[in-house]
Formats: sequence, structure tokens, C-alpha cells
Amino acid sequence: MCAAPSRCPTSFVFHVAAEVVVAPPFVYLDAVRKALRPEIEVAGQNCHTEKSGAFTGEVRLGLSQLCGVLGRLLKHSDQLPMLTDAFLLSWIVDLQVNWVILGHSERRLYFGETDELVGKKTASALSAGLKVIACIGETREEREKNETNDVVFRQLKGIAANIQNWKDVVIAYEPVWAIGTGVVATPAQAQEVHKDIRKWLVDNVSQNVSDETRIIYGGEHTL
Repeated sequence: MCAAPSRCPTSFVFHVAAEVVVAPPFVYLDAVRKALRPEIEVAGQNCHTEKSGAFTGEVRLGLSQLCGVLGRLLKHSDQLPMLTDAFLLSWIVDLQVNWVILGHSERRLYFGETDELVGKKTASALSAGLKVIACIGETREEREKNETNDVVFRQLKGIAANIQNWKDVVIAYEPVWAIGTGVVATPAQAQEVHKDIRKWLVDNVSQNVSDETRIIYGGEHTL
């Protein structure tokens, strides 16, 4: 993301039919959304399962009240209120932000997010009208033990147990061993897992969901 949202480039030229989504830190969501061209979407990096309540530090799916003033308040940090979750999940929706990333490997690793919790977050986000990029993927140790499919299928099961409509879900295969490590998953490795994900969706959800759900790769890459 751009360090200074006001100077984010707005003249990208895309040569393929693609949907582009940028996911800045939540305090910059409004600024980045306004700086980018309308066809470039913005996503939250996380959200909470509940639409109300006191969950300090979490991002609730309805925080519109603060968005307009947050940028100005950041210039006067002594005026910043304590941001509890009572302010934070509907923000994403009311900001006209249409996407949220859930289940990122760092959320699972550092914050102990379980497959069940990621599934519940996915259901909450979808019910709020958001599109979800749901992240799944194995660690290096799990891959070396040939446990990739076991891990990925378990994570998919956590999502499938909580939702019925997959229309607004994008699955991001995010091998943990290819994030910030300098190691790059080959196209063949990524495609193999993508194929297995589609097969799991056929067997456990439906052929239609398998055919229509988008699956992307998230991790290190080379150009």
C-alpha cells in the first residue's frame, strides 16, 4: 500500500480482465478508497464476528461514525477516543468498502484464530453485505509432512460449516511458507492445491460452487 494515501497512483493500466482490491490498515480505508479510481476496490484486513458490544481493538463491521473524523483526529492524537469494538464492525460497510480479508495466516498464528472463528467471521461479513477473501494454507512443516490437503480441507470445512452462499467468497490459497520468507511457490504447486480445493468443494459443497468460486494465490512471487 502507499505510505501516503493522498499520493497513491490512480493511473494504473490493467491489460487483463481482473478485479483489483487493495487492503490498507483500517485507519487509511477511507483515504485510500477516495484516492483510487472507482474500479479499484478496497478491503478491510480483518473484522469481528459481532456487530455490537465492547471488544476493544477489534474491527466491527459497522464503524461509519468514526471514518469521516478519524483522519483529522490522527493529526491531533490527544483527541483520539478509545476505539472499542462498539465503534469498530459496521465501519467497513458504511465506508463503502465492499471487501474484507479473513483468516490471514498471521491472524491464525499470532492471534490464535481458529477455523471455527474464521468461519463465523465469514458468515458475519457476508450477512453484512461484504465480499470475503478467505485465506487458507499450510506451514512449511505441514507441507514437508505431506499434510497440505489435510490442513487446507480442515480450514475449508470451518468456512463451509458456517455459510450457505459462496457467491461473494474468494478463496485465497496462502501457503504460510511462501509469505515473507523469500521462498516462492511454483505455479505448479499453487495449481495443484487449487485443483484439490475445487475437488473438495465438489465433494463437500456442490459442483456449482466449485465451478464458480474464485481461487487465488497469496504469497511470494517472481515477475
